[in-house]
Amino acid sequence: MFYLSICFISFIFLFFSGVAMFISGFYFVLNDLTYFIEWNIVTLNSSSVVMTFLFDWMSFFFVGFVFFISSLVILYSDDYMHGDLSINRFILLVLLFVLSMMFLIISPNMISILLGWDGLGLVSYCLVIYYQNVKSYNAGMLTVLSNRIGDVALLMVIAWMVNFGSWSYIYYLDFLMNSFEMNLISLLVVLAAMTSSAQIPFSSWLPAAMAAPTPVSALVHSSTLVTAGVYLLIRFSPAFSSWLSTFLLLISGLTMFMAGLGANFEYDLSKIIALSTLSQLGLMIGAVSVGLVSMAFFHLLTHALFKALLFMCAGVIIHTMNNSQDIRYMGNLSFQMPFTSVCLGVSSFALCGMPFLAGFYSKDLILEMVSFSYVNLIGFFLFFVSTGLTVCYSFRLFYYVFCGDFNLSSSYSISDDNFNMVCGMVGLMFFAIFGGGLLSWIIFCTPSVIFLPFYLSVMAILVSLLGGWFGYELAKLNLGSSLVSLIFYKFVTFSGSMWFMPYLSTYGVTKSPLLLGYYSLSVSDLGWAERLGGQGIFWVLMYLGSVNQWWQYNNLSVFLMFFVMWVVVLMLMFI
Repeated sequence: MFYLSICFISFIFLFFSGVAMFISGFYFVLNDLTYFIEWNIVTLNSSSVVMTFLFDWMSFFFVGFVFFISSLVILYSDDYMHGDLSINRFILLVLLFVLSMMFLIISPNMISILLGWDGLGLVSYCLVIYYQNVKSYNAGMLTVLSNRIGDVALLMVIAWMVNFGSWSYIYYLDFLMNSFEMNLISLLVVLAAMTSSAQIPFSSWLPAAMAAPTPVSALVHSSTLVTAGVYLLIRFSPAFSSWLSTFLLLISGLTMFMAGLGANFEYDLSKIIALSTLSQLGLMIGAVSVGLVSMAFFHLLTHALFKALLFMCAGVIIHTMNNSQDIRYMGNLSFQMPFTSVCLGVSSFALCGMPFLAGFYSKDLILEMVSFSYVNLIGFFLFFVSTGLTVCYSFRLFYYVFCGDFNLSSSYSISDDNFNMVCGMVGLMFFAIFGGGLLSWIIFCTPSVIFLPFYLSVMAILVSLLGGWFGYELAKLNLGSSLVSLIFYKFVTFSGSMWFMPYLSTYGVTKSPLLLGYYSLSVSDLGWAERLGGQGIFWVLMYLGSVNQWWQYNNLSVFLMFFVMWVVVLMLMFI
């Protein structure tokens, strides 16, 4: 069938393109190369329209990872979307998504970045509403409107950069450092990145976007839409002033803490993983804000590996559980789906920073360098407590999914023998185990040693162990008449609803304008405008017509009164 061929051809093309990009990035990082390639599209009256591409080790590695992960996601989709009549449209949308991301990565020009950014926003809307129901439409609208704020910020950056003579931002980062123009542009770029990476107060769209098919979530949360903002911050980081970095550190730290806390009160499997993505994005942006740019990019790559695997495992579980996503219905899956359970365990341990997995090399390095940096007590607290909360909700997820009895009343054939799904997960599991070490040897060519006091050296392991123990105790609380969530109802409601951000992003934005529209409709359109406009004139004419009709009835007294009135008038005229 054709849908098999389009999946296979896309997989082969993207996989080998990703390998070629990764080899090129390896060559560029060894030789410290940076290439600018300019394509003169048109020249008219000494004005040139030039398309510029930036190729360095960072863009090559990122494009290679995007291609590699998307190839495995498409291979995984071949089984996951089996039976879907629109599989060709789905694969083409995913390819457009990857193309837009590649366009954004290799562009040092704000115009072409905006084109890639808009492509991501438009295609993500089409993918979020792929399952056509009311929930998907609402989630898609929330996603696209949140990202439009970033589009407006980028348009303002483009308008301001007209004063510089070129839209290639990379030429001005060092030249205009600490100037008013660069501070303004940096602030607008930070706003755009906050919307794309779902930082506070734009966090509500990321869990809502789970309405998309799971392969799309694996792609969006690992290496495309949400990481576009982080990548833009990494590129613009030399121009950030101290106050902007402090603001970014506060926002990212609060996002980390909010997402980690909210995931511990969530029962939807996809939303738990989405909130973990939000927490890791906060960690990356926090690393950028304290000056650890290369480490933030390192964590961006390692996170893409294990987060895509985590979503693939969640997709297999949801697929075989007849689309049930509630973790309270799961249990004992380690015996019924052993391979998927192993992959989920590996990816979750990598997320927690388990030693010698991919996440350990980047996450532990960032935490140690934060301890080594000039960070105040609030930032230090947010970094380490959020790390503990990550382990906490991961262990809670383990307990609900792997332990106890199978809690779903209906019986389904549960297995993980889908060949294409298994192939996609095996490829990502290999890199989720070994990718962190390989990337650390390639990116950090010069070895360095971090000397810290003993209590700071073991702080990351200590908060992880404490978070794991607390998550296990939280998960096995007995259900009874004295529910803990009822005792602390207000705290649980506040923490479990992402600090009321979904309500603020929906009802908070729409309630007042809708009420204002209703009142204006009632008062003006249906009120005075009706009285003084067409309806009022109609009523006056109807009344005058009825009076005229009454006068013209064949009434003898009326005719006699008119005769007497005209006789009197004529007599007055002739006198």
